[in-house]
Amino acid sequence: MVTLYLARWETRFWAWLIDVLLIGLPLWALSDRLPPAWQVTVDPGLFSISLSSIILFLYWTLLEGYRGQSIGKMALKIRITGPAGESIGYPTAAIASFGKAFLLLPDCLIGWLAMPGSKQRLFNRISHTVVIETREREEPEGVTYVKSKE
Repeated sequence: MVTLYLARWETRFWAWLIDVLLIGLPLWALSDRLPPAWQVTVDPGLFSISLSSIILFLYWTLLEGYRGQSIGKMALKIRITGPAGESIGYPTAAIASFGKAFLLLPDCLIGWLAMPGSKQRLFNRISHTVVIETREREEPEGVTYVKSKE
């Protein structure tokens, strides 16, 4: 039996903010220097497509598909996994990342209002994922480190 501790919304927000600042701010600073063909922004309200959102989508898909953690998640010791704590892979990470990259507001609101207590955004539910605390121990279970005297 495995115990998974679901990450708090506040922790998830701060991890998201770290990622957006780390990836989004440099893109925003460069956006006025890009050729017009690269300056894509479609914002009909609830759905937003921009160069920054596309780059963030790829960033989250690659890092979370590879090891379950973006840099923000690493910093705050949380990870995205399958419902039993298993790795999710790239296709599942792409589904989970789509909501926070392009549909953040409805993704979160539907999660909070339609699935209270689940600690899932809509696209976490669709992708069958959860965000958990890593709670890694300094020493693996059953292992004791002995430091030699120098």
